[in-house]
Amino acid sequence: MKILKFCPECGQESLKWDGEKKWFCDNCGFTLYHNCAAAVAVVIKHGDQILLTRRNQDPGKGKLDLAGGFTDPHESAEETCARELFEEMKIKINPSKLNILMTLPNVYHYKGIDYNTLDIFFELEVDEKFTPELEITELSEVVWLKKGEIHLDEIAFDSQKKFFKKYLS
Repeated sequence: MKILKFCPECGQESLKWDGEKKWFCDNCGFTLYHNCAAAVAVVIKHGDQILLTRRNQDPGKGKLDLAGGFTDPHESAEETCARELFEEMKIKINPSKLNILMTLPNVYHYKGIDYNTLDIFFELEVDEKFTPELEITELSEVVWLKKGEIHLDEIAFDSQKKFFKKYLS
């Protein structure tokens, strides 16, 4: 977070990071907050199997992940789930069918910046297994795994590892 040095208000090289959530300028008093971003992850479940995606970009390229992403301004978490599932796999869902499971804090490291997130985990039960159409820039494959076949060291993000530790027990 030390990469931001120049105050956008006064232009001086006086911007300081507090180490947690804000930049401030001693010169003019400007403050910029770096609050948590909302992110969603969706457990798509059929019977005892879960659909996981394999990431095709960093962070976590090659690791397993749940479908999901960041919430856009003016969007509910459920709307984010529907949008992300369509963008990543061309899946159309009814957001009212989503069940919220839990929330967990996370740090998403992207291009030199740590983004504090609040990850919201949802579950969506489907009537049958399917093979979605993948957005290849984001995903390289999907796999259906039984709960006992999921290994935490293959999961891309710490919050998802914590989630699966609770969800699988």
